[in-house]
Amino acid sequence: MVDVGGKRETSRLARAAGSIFMQPETLARIREGSAKKGDVIGIARIAAIQASKRTGELIPLCHPIALTRVAAEFTVDDAANAVHCEVTAECFGRTGVEMEALTAVTVGLLTIYDMCKAVDRGMRIDDVRLIEKLGGKSGHWQAP
Repeated sequence: MVDVGGKRETSRLARAAGSIFMQPETLARIREGSAKKGDVIGIARIAAIQASKRTGELIPLCHPIALTRVAAEFTVDDAANAVHCEVTAECFGRTGVEMEALTAVTVGLLTIYDMCKAVDRGMRIDDVRLIEKLGGKSGHWQAP
């Protein structure tokens, strides 16, 4: 792992996003809450938050971080037959929370896939990316 012991502790924030695209019938089941495995969005939200807290265990050489806040928002997009996920992760520490936000988005979307794969194996997870980062030596960065 990279030595961050000499770095100053600052407030850190990262926002990441991604989407999962599917058949209209699959999206309808999610929206209506009629998926066989239950509340897809609710369970995906919990999975995303749990994943953010375990990022240091999943990604080699990634520091374990004491997160102060994680918010996972899911939006159903009927026009695109998609569910969009955006995660905000925050901490006060010596290293950023980009990996926690990205991991949370990915696991949240994978959870949707898992819960709906019996009816739609062709779902596609796409465009997982960092959209904003605040704090630390590099300051504020935002995706163009």
